[in-house]
Amino acid sequence: MKEEDKILELAGRDNPFRVPEGYFEGLTDQIMAHLPEQSTTEGTTPKVVRITMWDRVKPWLYMAAMFVGAALIIRVATHVTTPQDATLATDDTEWEMSYIDNAMDYTMMDSYQLYVYLSEEEENGD
Repeated sequence: MKEEDKILELAGRDNPFRVPEGYFEGLTDQIMAHLPEQSTTEGTTPKVVRITMWDRVKPWLYMAAMFVGAALIIRVATHVTTPQDATLATDDTEWEMSYIDNAMDYTMMDSYQLYVYLSEEEENGD
């Protein structure tokens, strides 16, 4: 509390903000004098704006197009493709060959590297 008393003693309790005398009395007249004049014609009818059918349908059409676009984007993004090699072949050798082809694609081996690998396996007795 002693610090607050010191600050109040230095600054004082008076409000430092003041408004000139008669400021608010003539304020509205000054503002109205600065506004541009409006032309008021009593005999004319206001302009009628015609709203066409397109103006009424346009927001609904845009919203429908947005939902169709969002649905297509979601469908494309979540589309899961199944590889054609995933179907089981009736012949076991055909299935084994597709398995070897897939393994070679994933390991990036060419025919020569596969030949070397298989010949090393034969030499080791496996």
